[in-house]
Amino acid sequence: MNPIWIKICGTTSLEDAQLALEAGADAIGFVFAESPRRVTPEQAAEIVAQLPAKVEKIGVFVNERAAHIRAVVKQAGLTGVQLHGEEPVEFAAQLFPEEGRPRLYRALSMRTVFSAANVTTLLREHRTKPVFDALLVDSGSPTRGGTGLTFDWDRAQPFITGLKKSGKVIVAGGLTPENVARAIAMFHPWGVDVASGVEREPGKKDPDRLRAFVQAARQAR
Repeated sequence: MNPIWIKICGTTSLEDAQLALEAGADAIGFVFAESPRRVTPEQAAEIVAQLPAKVEKIGVFVNERAAHIRAVVKQAGLTGVQLHGEEPVEFAAQLFPEEGRPRLYRALSMRTVFSAANVTTLLREHRTKPVFDALLVDSGSPTRGGTGLTFDWDRAQPFITGLKKSGKVIVAGGLTPENVARAIAMFHPWGVDVASGVEREPGKKDPDRLRAFVQAARQAR
């Protein structure tokens, strides 16, 4: 079994990015949407310039224009894009040329999924149009994540099981050092994503909680 992929999101400083790498994270996330963790392309570029090539640098965007996303990716030196709004599959498919494009991640709101009339249609869409490198399952809070709220894991389990047939799945939303092992045991995801669960305050990571999170996730796998 492959090691679980771990993303530390909502990074706002080089100190926190380096802390995540030292703890053993695979990816660093930068939020370019309304959030207490929001950074500018200039801030992200300064951090990314001092990170090793092997780590993924992922930008989180919410309902942004394609031209803006492309410009930020180039300016900040990002290697991945996470679409966290209501962007359709067609938008993602046309976002970058196929050759040399950054990795694409699609966030799925459990709040939206649970209220959707036909989950089967949603699953079929992602199976027939494999645009994304992985699908990220989040709680779908009004503030787009980072609230520390989990979704209904029991209710979501059949959906996530079906979603995994479409490809890689990342679990996010309210994960902490205390519950990440249970999430991994329950869903067997390809990866996990955390922001507020390893913070001292919004936008500032807690070194002890960050290390504990990575350790718990690795041991659970």
